Amino acid sequence: MTETFEFATEAVHRGETTSEQQYLSADVVSPIHLATHHEMEAPGELKNGYKYSRFGNPTRDALESRLAHLTGGSEAIAFNSGTAAITTAALALCDPGDHFIAFDGVYGGTRLLLEDLFRDVLDVEVEYVDARSPETVEEHVREDTALFWMESPTNPLLKLCDIAELAGVADAHEVPLCVDNTFATPYLQQPLELGADVVVHSTTKYLNGHSDSTGGAVATNDPAIAERVSTLQEYVFGNALSPFDAYLVLRGMKTLPLRMEQHEANAQAIAGFLADHSKVEEVHYPGLESHPQHDLAGQQMDGFGGIVSFELEASEAETRAFIEELEVFTVAVSLGGVESLVDHPWTMSASFISPEERRAAGVSDSLVRMPVGIEDKTDLIQDVEQSLSRM
Repeated sequence: MTETFEFATEAVHRGETTSEQQYLSADVVSPIHLATHHEMEAPGELKNGYKYSRFGNPTRDALESRLAHLTGGSEAIAFNSGTAAITTAALALCDPGDHFIAFDGVYGGTRLLLEDLFRDVLDVEVEYVDARSPETVEEHVREDTALFWMESPTNPLLKLCDIAELAGVADAHEVPLCVDNTFATPYLQQPLELGADVVVHSTTKYLNGHSDSTGGAVATNDPAIAERVSTLQEYVFGNALSPFDAYLVLRGMKTLPLRMEQHEANAQAIAGFLADHSKVEEVHYPGLESHPQHDLAGQQMDGFGGIVSFELEASEAETRAFIEELEVFTVAVSLGGVESLVDHPWTMSASFISPEERRAAGVSDSLVRMPVGIEDKTDLIQDVEQSLSRM
């Protein structure tokens, strides 16, 4: 395949002709290679580049080729969950006793991982800072700082960090910068091009896009980092993405540009409607001019994404009642599928961290997170409107 095409072309074609077996059968799409092991030419001599599924699989290789190209990386590694990708990437970049700097707005599941594994087991000191200010991050850098862990936008409050500025801080102190780009997707934001060393995705979300596959990915332009991540995956954790899930993500990514355009258009319409509603206290969406980092979003992103979160002028019980009255929006955790979902972070996606930690992270019991799908925006707005009217 030619060195590079535009994003939408890469999303459809990249990786589809990586397998020797595929050349023989002329499949238009990558087949699902379920074999756990492969015949060898002779003892110690590979026949077609594959030996055992933990070390490589043709379907997963096709996906990793596409992930690398779409994220702007030289290499990508696919995992069986987003959490597995986060864990392996962070372990590849730190040693016991090191110091981490993490965005204070990181997803609650990531915070739980950093504390329960890295802090409590590995004695890594995890310090949460307001990374909306690169200066604040730099003030907390120490000699033993081993990693900057960022999300942009964050889950669920959609805070941003200036990735290029943070990359400059990271380079000055020789600290790797890792960015979880799940909310923005590579279609809307390219952290590696902005200077990050590692980018992480939950492929469960927008990359797959159909709510039927769990997975994760790590991409980088640093061969040494890629080798450490791959070694941990292959020889320590064995947490590679399955062939069937790799096939599902390959299929889903073909329509990523189309879906993201519709997700964003619908989210922008709903955010505008909510911003003018008397029962809504505050709307968190980078596409609104009222968002404190709207200008930054315009600079480092090619769009504002499909997630809207907002605070209701309501009690917890009233907030739950609003969610339960919705008809088109499905009450469920996760995000990024074609269907519109609604989440009450206080009792759902952030419920596994303590109430004190939720409040400290800005998650209130009247916060609602809406991963907006690709349905007709008129139906979505009418659904929100009818439910608000019953409050």
